[in-house]
Amino acid sequence: MSAPAPLSPSAHELLDRHAATLAAATEALAARSYYSKYPESPSPRVYGETAAADGVAAYEAHLGHRYDALADQPGDGTWVGAEVSPYGPTLGTTYPHLDVDAAVAAAQAALPAWRDAGARVRAAVCVEIVDRINARSFEIANAVMHTSGQPFVMAFQAAGPHAQDRALESVVAALVEQERVPASVVWEKPGRDAPLRMQKDYRVVPRGLALVVCCNTFPTWNTYPGLFASLACGNPVLVKPHPRAVLPLAISVEIARAVLRDAGFDPAAVQLLPEAEGEGLAKTLAERPEVAIVDYTGGPAFGRWLEQAGAARGALVFTEKAGINSVVVDSTDNLRGVLGNLAFSFTLYTGQMCTTPQNVYIPATGVDTDEGHLSFDEFADRLAAAVTRLTSDDAKAVELLGATVNDGVRANIEGLDELAAEAGGRVVLASREVTHPAYPEAVVRTPGLVAVDVTREDVYTQEYFGPVSLLVRTASTAQSIAQLRDTVREHGAMTAAVYSTSEQTLDAARDAAADAGVALSENLTGAVFVNQTAAFSDFHGTGANPAANAAYTDAAFVANRFRIVTSRRHV
Repeated sequence: MSAPAPLSPSAHELLDRHAATLAAATEALAARSYYSKYPESPSPRVYGETAAADGVAAYEAHLGHRYDALADQPGDGTWVGAEVSPYGPTLGTTYPHLDVDAAVAAAQAALPAWRDAGARVRAAVCVEIVDRINARSFEIANAVMHTSGQPFVMAFQAAGPHAQDRALESVVAALVEQERVPASVVWEKPGRDAPLRMQKDYRVVPRGLALVVCCNTFPTWNTYPGLFASLACGNPVLVKPHPRAVLPLAISVEIARAVLRDAGFDPAAVQLLPEAEGEGLAKTLAERPEVAIVDYTGGPAFGRWLEQAGAARGALVFTEKAGINSVVVDSTDNLRGVLGNLAFSFTLYTGQMCTTPQNVYIPATGVDTDEGHLSFDEFADRLAAAVTRLTSDDAKAVELLGATVNDGVRANIEGLDELAAEAGGRVVLASREVTHPAYPEAVVRTPGLVAVDVTREDVYTQEYFGPVSLLVRTASTAQSIAQLRDTVREHGAMTAAVYSTSEQTLDAARDAAADAGVALSENLTGAVFVNQTAAFSDFHGTGANPAANAAYTDAAFVANRFRIVTSRRHV
């Protein structure tokens, strides 16, 4: 076994600097306990009195300019970029368009030294990257707000500290799996005269180049797990941002490249590959034989193509696509808590989350509550009233809703009357236009609710991405649970929920969720919502239904990104 490449003083320093973080995070991962290195509050007491203003200034400095910090990548001499904020303004930032052949060659050239550094050094370098990303959380939050349409506080939390915690989780999970096999052992087999002895060395080798195909709505949260899992396992990473959400990832890649350079590694281990309008660069990159790993978040059609194309040529493909998230309402001893919790889940980021509930199954016989028995229609109307209360004040509502991200979302919400007529149902709650006090050009809409009958599977088995939820009238809670199970099995889901005071019903819902392969939330009435997950404790997705073939972050998400090569000899 060849000696590992000597480490630069900076790399040695990072090993010491981040040893305590790696130890604490590893312990939390094993225990599935609460752990967060990066504070989620944007309070000046946490991040500094000038952090918010400095972040805005740093974001605005990118507008209307070339992103020169990435000009050292192997570009083809052209610049691309056409981002327009969902809140109205045009960003005007342009990015170097890479020569794909040169970028792939540069990544391959960066691989040997990054591989030979060893798993723990790579982990320490990755933690340094995440720490420096955290220091620019306000800048990234503004970039995410104005590319995804998320409201600012959500953009700060979800795209900042929550995404950073997921990144750290991936790094630590990768480190655990890489260190599961010892680096070297002396193997002995008992013999008649003397034992047979061999020296066996086990070397971690990366799969090859990794490609991350990023989404518009959660450009950092859905990118960091795959990016850092591959990087920590020794694979150079090509980051292909969504054309409408480049800036947050440009900042992230800039930071990663700076840390790699400071630690004595080739910055080409991480590169940003933005695309020109209509270029289809993700397909081009995914078909490259050098690309061994693909992480994808987005629509199901391209996701299925990636899975099939990857399997055909032996590439490893991790996908998060789309699904139909479901809620079963049976009974409750806290009606106000149920209504408030569901209303918030529908409203947050205008329902533009892969975890937002869409189908709410309610028995035709109604729901027993602590405020008396409610018929199907009474419960539906109470739920509509809860959403209305939450979103009635425009200035407050926009801080939850954000802005609609694209025309597809707007078409879904504008088609409520047509949807209800087609389904033979009724619009329980019409969507309302909200005027943003700071961004009058933003298209902001409140959630809409439509009641349909359980017989209309052709309607409620379609995904209506955005602020559209269907209240499905079933014959019984047993049928509600059966529909949840069957719909998730066939169409996929990232989340499921149940409300019931009956242990028998909760047991049945748990069994249905296990059969369908979906995570289940039970009786959420407080400050935890079905569309939230906690790093180091909750798995995001299961990989067990059609919505996603992977989970953030289980062992399967990281362990296949590297291989073990053995060298053995007689002693």
